[in-house]
Parts: sequence; structure tokens; C-alpha cells
Amino acid sequence: MSALFTSWSGVGLVVLRTSIVYLLILVGLRLAGKREMGQMTPFDLVVLLLLSNAVQNAMVGADSSLVGGLVAAAVLLLLNAGVSRLAAKNKTLGGLVKGHSRLLVNRGILVEKNLEDEHITLDELMQALREHGVGTLEDVRLAVLEIDGTISVLQNDDVTGDTHRPHRRFRFRRTN
Repeated sequence: MSALFTSWSGVGLVVLRTSIVYLLILVGLRLAGKREMGQMTPFDLVVLLLLSNAVQNAMVGADSSLVGGLVAAAVLLLLNAGVSRLAAKNKTLGGLVKGHSRLLVNRGILVEKNLEDEHITLDELMQALREHGVGTLEDVRLAVLEIDGTISVLQNDDVTGDTHRPHRRFRFRRTN
């Protein structure tokens, strides 16, 4: 029973190891792309579960005590909350951590470079369009890969009114 709560001496090492693993996994998942995390397949779920199991020992080392596990969990939660708050306040960090939305279809025309960059096949895109009740690319006004990995679709029928109005820019001048 006493072994369950021992290991206070290794708390600093668990904090350091957990922080390093968190940052590495965060970068790795970010590099994997939005689509990988947005709609997980069974394959993606298996990889995520195995990944969490693989890094467990890297975070706590030989420390299998309750304290070691609780410290690792607390560090993960605190790091996640801290990174989320910083990303919300800093646009540059927010872009690095969360990413940006990507235009996939514009007025019925594929934006092929963005599809390639996001590793989205035409079949996957067409599946997402069908899920939104769209049968052909020509019916799509905009299709956007959102930062959470979902695809938003705006159909031509959804856009009403005159869409060819000229854009007007206003410049405000400061007078003394």
C-alpha cells in the first residue's frame, strides 16, 4: 500500500518528461493534418490508442506509483489549458497549434493544391459533399476544410441576392 503513494522525489522528472512528450505529440498530430483528427477511421483510433500506450512509459519512466500517474495527468491537463489560452491570445501561435481553414472548392472548381496539401482524395471530398446533400461539384459555392477537420459546404442555392456587387473600401483619414 505504501508503494502506491511513494515517489515524491521523482515528481520533477515526471513533469519534465510529460512536458516533452506533450509537445512532441502535439507537433506530431499537427503535422498529421486536420483531416486525420477530424473524422477518425478505426485505423486512426487504433493508432491513437497505441500512441498513448507507447508514450506512457516515456512520461513516467519507471515510476508506476499513483503519484507519478496523477502528476503526469495533471501536467497534461495544465499544458493543454495553457497552450489553448496562449493560442487564443496569440494569432501566430494559434495558427501553428490549431491551423487555418482551407478552401477546397470555390464556385464549383476544385482547389487541387489545397486538396493535395491536406491529403484529401476526390472520393473523400465527394463523400463529404453527398453528406451535405450535394450531388455535383457545380452545385458547390464553397467547400472548406475547417480547423477541426470537418468539411463545411455552402451550396449555390444557399446564396441569395446579387453576389456580383463591387466591393467598396473605405479609408478613414485622421485629421488634426
